[in-house]
Amino acid sequence: MSNAEAQEIVAALRSGLVPRSGLHHFATGLDALMSVVAEELDFVSKAGGRGGSKFIRGDYGSGKTFATRLLCTHARQRGFATSEVQISINDTPLHHLETVYRRLVERLTTDADGEGAFAAVVDAWLYEIGEEVTRLQGLGETDPGFAEAVEKRLEDKLAELSAKNPAFSQVLRAYHRALGSGDFGLAQGLLGWLSGQPHVDRSVTSKAGIKGAVDGQAALTFLRGVLLLLRQSGHAGLVVVLDEVETIQRMPAQTREKSLNALRQLMDMLGNNELPGFYLVVTGTPEFFDGYKGVKSQAALYQRVAVRFGDEPRHDNLRAPQVRLAPFDTARLLEVGRRVRSLFPAHEPERVSSTIDDTFLSALVDQVTAGFGGKVTVTPRLFLRELVDVLDRVDLHADYDPRKDYRLEIDEAALRPEELAARRGEPVPDEEELPNGEPAGDEAPAGKRKRLDG
Repeated sequence: MSNAEAQEIVAALRSGLVPRSGLHHFATGLDALMSVVAEELDFVSKAGGRGGSKFIRGDYGSGKTFATRLLCTHARQRGFATSEVQISINDTPLHHLETVYRRLVERLTTDADGEGAFAAVVDAWLYEIGEEVTRLQGLGETDPGFAEAVEKRLEDKLAELSAKNPAFSQVLRAYHRALGSGDFGLAQGLLGWLSGQPHVDRSVTSKAGIKGAVDGQAALTFLRGVLLLLRQSGHAGLVVVLDEVETIQRMPAQTREKSLNALRQLMDMLGNNELPGFYLVVTGTPEFFDGYKGVKSQAALYQRVAVRFGDEPRHDNLRAPQVRLAPFDTARLLEVGRRVRSLFPAHEPERVSSTIDDTFLSALVDQVTAGFGGKVTVTPRLFLRELVDVLDRVDLHADYDPRKDYRLEIDEAALRPEELAARRGEPVPDEEELPNGEPAGDEAPAGKRKRLDG
């Protein structure tokens, strides 16, 4: 692991966030699930017209965002593009499929190009067309018939797409010609329209012979276009994570029904093999899967994802459509602490590791969990923030002795609702009791931290 990667990981943990990369360095308890998902991804990539899905359930603090981000990392290593879409009431409501599509494209990530890779995918698709002309016809870019041959090959590639989505293929054709003529402003405008941007100038769309914007009805069709581009440019497929879908439970009944129906539409398309190479991951709390305001209220959807869980999580069927994440216990939390300590980019690694030894780590686990009524399941985020804070202090100050100088101090204003409830020994508030629009899952902002007696 490079020092830069270690610094990026620690910086995220310092802020109470899930790192964007390097999760495998300190992941615990997820190997079995990742192994099953790898098998399913291989099936999707090799099965031609097939897609797949996985619904992941877990209480707050169980690490749903961590697990799905690790899943995406593994998927990209297998040649998939990935996209993480966080569902929220105001920013990305699930029933607005055009918004979900726009977020999906904005956050499209590939191993080679990182996040925001949509333009690179389109350009790679066009480049591959030129490479095919060279391989199949022996023509180079300087040969007189090269441009014409590329145009013909382009039309061959667009034929499958044109039958299902003429507008998508029209814009790709116009984008190719804009690049050829050096009109890069037009090319960027056309890419924006393909990405679902709602306010593309009419002068841009008129040159491609299209009108309007990508609306909810067209979003799923455009998703099929993205999948075709990915497969034709050498990618194994696309993994899309819909995170924190339980937020729909705070919506009015009619809107909630529309959101669940949107999810059912995606599952219908997967069932009908209309999304080849697509692997959908949906996360939610147990209440979302089992409560009357969640999946259970949409019979057709519930029948597809319902799973009977036994008493022993170790024997769960991880190949089932719905899986549950095992809650943290003190042993697992201690192991995570050891791994973070080992990757911490210290100036004096030996002094830091000898000072923050296993005895201190175990005591820190006990202190943090005691601060939340012994509920280990809600403590991982806070534990890791505290651990990084102590590691920083030991690394920065040679005279800092955490056994004498450290004291756990928790700012309740910086806690999420479920963390605050555990700390106060109260029931976790129902979804409808949470403030409207307030993020309540793994990616909620940590807030400003103060040091108060705990």
